[in-house]
Amino acid sequence: MTCEASPRSSPTRATQSPESASRFAIFVLLSALSVVPVNLIAPALPTMAVELLSDPAVISLAVAGYAVVTALVELISGAISDRYGRRPVALVSMAIFILASIGCAASANIMTFLFFRALQAAIAACFSVALVGIKETSSDRDGASRMGYAAMAWALAPMLGPTVGGALDQFLGWRAIFITLALCGTAMLLLSLRALGETAPSLTWRERSYLKSYALLLGSVRFWAYAACMAFSTATLYIFLVGAPLVIGGSSAVLGLYMGLVPTGFIFGSYLTGRFASRFPRGTALIAARALTCAGLLVGLMLTTMGNTDAPAFFLPCMFIGIGNGLTLPLANMGAMSLHSDLSGTAAGLAAAMQMGGGAVIVSIAGILLPEADTHALLAMMLSVALLALFAATVVALLERPLTTAHRPG
Repeated sequence: MTCEASPRSSPTRATQSPESASRFAIFVLLSALSVVPVNLIAPALPTMAVELLSDPAVISLAVAGYAVVTALVELISGAISDRYGRRPVALVSMAIFILASIGCAASANIMTFLFFRALQAAIAACFSVALVGIKETSSDRDGASRMGYAAMAWALAPMLGPTVGGALDQFLGWRAIFITLALCGTAMLLLSLRALGETAPSLTWRERSYLKSYALLLGSVRFWAYAACMAFSTATLYIFLVGAPLVIGGSSAVLGLYMGLVPTGFIFGSYLTGRFASRFPRGTALIAARALTCAGLLVGLMLTTMGNTDAPAFFLPCMFIGIGNGLTLPLANMGAMSLHSDLSGTAAGLAAAMQMGGGAVIVSIAGILLPEADTHALLAMMLSVALLALFAATVVALLERPLTTAHRPG
């Protein structure tokens, strides 16, 4: 039996109090801290490879391997927070992150560094805690708007990360990156110890096994529809990130500026979610978000068909990938977590793992199917995957229509 939100998990008045605003700020900071370490070290990888006497392929595991461990942490941490509470999971993950960051800074060889780098991924648990915390301290409609504003931090943090990491590496050395992360983690831990309360409405499902909890969610068609919408939306972005450098020539600096249009679009889409999501049914908003991405890519495909293959004709339509995803991901995450009020953490972690894993599988298949590095073929592939996300959003809207009708007065 599913439910949209329990009374204890959606206190509308609480969302308007100063205490609630302060707690929301903590959730935003937690989510930002959880995504910053992914690519903060990217500019310093060559320096690190030299100092740690590592092959470039091995040192790249500091990014690729970290992403894999992050997916595993997200998968299990949400379920653990359902059983033991959001606050202890967040505090333990931050403590591990601080120690791991210090270990990375003090590493003398590549194996020691990679060990502590893997431990750093414990901070990913804070992402699920933040998502669930926003959901549990908001009404269903207000939660979608708050999730949109939080998503702006998810986008800004990775965008600024490489710039900050590069500056630290150049002026203070690569170890300063991890010292900075340890200091940020310590500040966040102290703040959370003081101000982060428990948000879980109840901890009554301890008798239920983890496998039964996952099975309950995986047996829900609505959960699969939300997860599929997120996976196909993310896969569209992944295909762009992999394919754009191959089909568009020019200098790396110019390419980087053009590719920055997509995360800029994500920030704008997240802002629109925060501003307007509470005014529309979730299914309707998801369809609009996915249709916007499809329309943008269709315009790009039409331009290339007419022979216009310069950079603006490609990148400006692709900006709608970011706008659509900025609208989609907060809404879909909120929907997945709302299916079972006592499994919000499990749903957040499982949906995130399916989103990342599904996106990776889809982009791998797309790489095989793309016949050549061609702008037209790339846009067609992105549009095809975006249409699958639109289909999933349509399924969500159809499945939620009876629920919306049932709650309508009269």
